Amino acid sequence: MLERCLASVAGVADEIVVVDTGSTDATVAIARGRGAVVLRHDFNPVDFAAARNAGLSRAGGDFILVLDADETLDPVGAPAVQRLAAVGANAGYVVSRRNLAENRTWIDHAVRLFPARPDYRYRHRVHETIDDSILAGGGRLLHSEIVLDHHLAPAAELRAKGLRYLNLLEQEAADDPDRLVFLAAEYHKLERFADATAVAERVAALSPGDFTAQFTVALYHHFFLRDSGRAKDGVQKALSLRPTDPEALALLAQIDAER
Repeated sequence: MLERCLASVAGVADEIVVVDTGSTDATVAIARGRGAVVLRHDFNPVDFAAARNAGLSRAGGDFILVLDADETLDPVGAPAVQRLAAVGANAGYVVSRRNLAENRTWIDHAVRLFPARPDYRYRHRVHETIDDSILAGGGRLLHSEIVLDHHLAPAAELRAKGLRYLNLLEQEAADDPDRLVFLAAEYHKLERFADATAVAERVAALSPGDFTAQFTVALYHHFFLRDSGRAKDGVQKALSLRPTDPEALALLAQIDAER
């Protein structure tokens, strides 16, 4: 996939830095064939933030666009990359990412364009993010019209990858409650819904004033565990925070209708 990835930014980026974490195939040759600087990075122990930060330290431009090897830049959004970089604002730009799987497509969002500053670095070993360091450095997070296409591997490979991530997330969540949301999401992707629900309940207990946390518990109990009593309790807690929320009211009506 690397050739397709690098071809998508040809003419957009002044410099390409590829961080190689131990490939044994043609990765390095393909990258150098596209004029990229290739950094060899020791990936033991596994630490995705450290790998990304190695690339950031080597990049020489004023703004950085981050792509994974299985992603491509949609050409429609390419002019926005150059325009926003030229403006030079102290901001991290949120892109839309189309996840292209075997049987479905969905959108998520992430900060992928930001100023090249020594204090702007990724955090966390897996599902790494740069948002917190940008905010800590006085920057803003702004939405953009940039779109990436994420070309996902077959389902069996994704599951194996998720199991590797799960072990790292369980370690991180033991020390950092902020990682619980990522842990619940990984359980969900692996269809371990009872585990996802248990983690969602922990998040809700830690954030009693967070509508989304309470509503998420209700959704899990209703749609995945089929526990109408606990689902109703969760949605009532959510409605105590947002009494007129239409989704929560609709879920409460559905629960009552099915009991």
